Amino acid sequence: MSLSSVSTKKGGYRACVFVFGLAMLENIGFVANMSTMVLYFSYVLYFSLSTSANTLTNFMGTLCLLSLVGGFISDTYINRLYTCLIFGSMEVVALIMVTIQAYSKNLHPDPCGKSSCIEGGKALFLYTSIILLALGAGGVKGALPALVGDQLYRNGVDGGKALAGCFNWYLLSTILGGIVGVTGVVWVSMNKSWYWGFFIGAMTALVGFIILALGKPFYIFPPRGNSPLLKITQVVVVSIRNRHLMPPVNPDELYEVSEKERDPSEEKIPHSDQFRFLDKAAILRDGTIAEPWKVCTVTQVEEVKVLTRMLPILFSTVIMNTCMAQLQTFSVQQGFLMDPYIGSFKFPSASIPAIPLFFMSILIPTYQFVFVPFTRKLSGHPTGITQLQRVGVGLILSIISMSIAGLVEVKRRNRTIEDPLHPISVFWLSFQYGIFGIADMFTVVGLLEFFYREAPSGMRSLSTSLTWLSLSFGYFLSTIFVNIINSVTRRIAPSKQGWLHETNMSPNNLNLFYWFLAVLSCLNLANYVFWASWYKYKKNDSEFETEAKPTTGQN
Repeated sequence: MSLSSVSTKKGGYRACVFVFGLAMLENIGFVANMSTMVLYFSYVLYFSLSTSANTLTNFMGTLCLLSLVGGFISDTYINRLYTCLIFGSMEVVALIMVTIQAYSKNLHPDPCGKSSCIEGGKALFLYTSIILLALGAGGVKGALPALVGDQLYRNGVDGGKALAGCFNWYLLSTILGGIVGVTGVVWVSMNKSWYWGFFIGAMTALVGFIILALGKPFYIFPPRGNSPLLKITQVVVVSIRNRHLMPPVNPDELYEVSEKERDPSEEKIPHSDQFRFLDKAAILRDGTIAEPWKVCTVTQVEEVKVLTRMLPILFSTVIMNTCMAQLQTFSVQQGFLMDPYIGSFKFPSASIPAIPLFFMSILIPTYQFVFVPFTRKLSGHPTGITQLQRVGVGLILSIISMSIAGLVEVKRRNRTIEDPLHPISVFWLSFQYGIFGIADMFTVVGLLEFFYREAPSGMRSLSTSLTWLSLSFGYFLSTIFVNIINSVTRRIAPSKQGWLHETNMSPNNLNLFYWFLAVLSCLNLANYVFWASWYKYKKNDSEFETEAKPTTGQN
């Protein structure tokens, strides 16, 4: 049965509801844990300031990097639903292990005054649990966005507009879960017990995966293709082997299979003039039989070209994610030293991310129902502005956020020095969080839609995983920057101490680190504008073109 015949009975927003349910429930514990783990590492496991921050960013970087594993498996071996359920079971087990360690005093280290006090079996249990958590959550993130995209892409349910909005609703689902996590679950962790917070996250994730499984009868499962990594390798190897050959002037002379012979999982991609060296892989030598590793199709070569064109866009968003890592580490630790009270109510510092999440929960529907229709009329584009324009807006806002973060830290530190008994309100952090939350809304959804729509049909999970790969590099780069900044400034500063050397934040120069990232982000923005202008979209889908054109009024 063809995909088009199934699409009238399956897919659409009815199927997406199950995916949105998992996205919300799984994110309750995920966001709560990301908000509190840096404090858990500092005050329960006795890590130093920089070690706590680096441990969390390394964990997040590994998690996002492992999303490629989930994307690869769901493109090649098993469908996206089963990929999510298999890796989801790992995630739930890992959360239970984290809960056990938080509960058992026997698994807590004693204070030692070093950068890390945990060792032996306690360290083995901790790092096993967080590695398993990174693998499980990463695998889910690698397959889930493509699963929701499959339900709306060209299935006859308002095709282009539906795809343009589905990732907005996917992000909104994660935000709603995040709001519950950083308010309710974080409050439980900070005021009741750490293990209760981790336990709630494990249970909500378990319920979410059960809901995802219940949606199986409603899902569309596109046919899986050959291994995307294998296809890429074949193009590279054959093009090198044919490096002495000259591609024909007429690209129609390059090798391509007929429609009858085409793999049903593949869509034909027309030839493009970029990266002509790779065209050599599609040259069929005289007397050579058309076999894998001897010749590649034009479509296969173009798939590699598409992914190659995406890479500069991917790397141009890494710095922004490095900035985001600071909001999940140093900014949370800032909040812990600020006045947390609203009247008599004590607001947990780790719940500060709820402020931008509330903003985003309002802005996403406003964007979808007000901004997109208005700009669509002006630009003729189904999403109002292109995916790469959305990413550019996010990069600009991230610069503003880091600049404000530096100013707020100066104000916090000065008050701490002048009047340590009356610190400034923790809500001063809401400025940097709020602006960055809006930046994240533009960038993440723009990247997800960009990577899904531009990717070859057999590589969509792997391609959407590139969004998380950018996050991964951003987190790892944060760790590198923290270590380098400490090392360099320790040598050149008159005090012979680094910007981020102290466990106590007040003697540090965190504001200079924030401004360093703001300046670096400005340079990165210029780099991004260059590559975004250079990028050539794979094609204009006819369904999107039709929606963008005004009706003529003819019957």
